Amino acid sequence: MAKLYFYYSAMNAGKTTTLLQSAHNYHERGMRTLILTPALDDRYGESVVASRIGLKASGRRFAHDEDLYALAEADIAARGPLHCVLVDEAQFLGRAQVWQLSDVVDRLRIPVLAYGLRTDFRGELFEGSQYLLAWADELTEIKTICHTGKKATMVVRVDAQGRAVTQGPQVEIGGNERYVSVSRAEFKRIMAGEGRVELQQAVLPLGEPAAPAP
Repeated sequence: MAKLYFYYSAMNAGKTTTLLQSAHNYHERGMRTLILTPALDDRYGESVVASRIGLKASGRRFAHDEDLYALAEADIAARGPLHCVLVDEAQFLGRAQVWQLSDVVDRLRIPVLAYGLRTDFRGELFEGSQYLLAWADELTEIKTICHTGKKATMVVRVDAQGRAVTQGPQVEIGGNERYVSVSRAEFKRIMAGEGRVELQQAVLPLGEPAAPAP
């Protein structure tokens, strides 16, 4: 039975790597997938979905107001049977788009695997994540760790000195040079201005130029 799955985590937990592995598993069995990626995230080139460890694949870019159910139907009409839809950076989905993905599951009987961050740099839910948490059939946390050794569940946006940025737009594309995954306790400490975090260089797919992640 087809289901809507939401795999969520803080940054650098391997969400995109897991997505690409899932797509590969379908392809090995002769099954076709559709990888969707938000148009605002073009760090690795237009319509490219890439992980930090060097895996990448072509994806279909979508705009924030695009109908994803209609997109899936059009893809089937043009290319034939579709066995799975995978969504990268699913936190950038709109409320209506999450509902449309549920229609892909319920009406087209196609499983949808969505991967994304749960919360932003202020600890607030992204719109896409909020409704995936509410409507998905299955929720799975992909775990990563804080520099303190504890499980990381939050994301901090930092300046060039590694100090927390507490104001600004929710969406600002960046990678390890801009965002750090931390535990809740460390999030509170850094957001209160009681410390800073060591910045890392962004780790990029092999052969790709330096660039940014949410």
